[in-house]
Amino acid sequence: MNKNILNIGLWSAIICLTSFIVWIISFIGIAIQAPLFNWTNIEDYIDYYKSNSQFFQYLAKSFMIIFSLAYMILTIVFYEFATTERKILAKIGIVFSIMFALVSSIHYFVQISSVQFAIAENEYSGLEHFLQSNPTSFLSSVNMLGWTLFLALSSLFMYLGLIPKSGTKGIRLGLLISAISCIFGGIGYLFQIDLVTFVFMNLGIGLGFTIITISSIRFIKKIKQEHK
Repeated sequence: MNKNILNIGLWSAIICLTSFIVWIISFIGIAIQAPLFNWTNIEDYIDYYKSNSQFFQYLAKSFMIIFSLAYMILTIVFYEFATTERKILAKIGIVFSIMFALVSSIHYFVQISSVQFAIAENEYSGLEHFLQSNPTSFLSSVNMLGWTLFLALSSLFMYLGLIPKSGTKGIRLGLLISAISCIFGGIGYLFQIDLVTFVFMNLGIGLGFTIITISSIRFIKKIKQEHK
């Protein structure tokens, strides 16, 4: 196995795991620093935004961009582990990971750039359609498309693309948990069942990717040791 592939895979997995850890820390920081905001209208959001520090908000959103790009690279590495007859499945998984990374990165970059700039200039007209805090905004729906459909399909096809063996068991389990969590999170979002959405989109996907990344790190390190 090419050393570059192993090194890229190892660092991609580490960056994915680190991004989720930072997201968890940021979520705790947001909860401690200020009361959680429940969307009512743009005026209440602006008051909340200007009355509370947005440091942890921006930290979490920035690392979600990093996470989505690292996951995309990790799927390309997973493709290298797929057998010839399953490479087509892994390749489909890569396509959906690219779509997920693109949609997710656009969403979060808009949050930390255009939204911030508009609020700083007191330009609020139409802003509610681009706010992540507004669950019915256009951009929130686009982001959920990425996290519920594209990530689900990427995880599912990557799960099918990797053959079941001792080294990939953990990775495949994490991918399956991720796929199922994305699907149920999407159902919760479409039917506005907030508890279902929260549990599967946060706890479910978080668990899935914790397993994926830790298993990937162990698997790649094992291969590197075997090739020394």
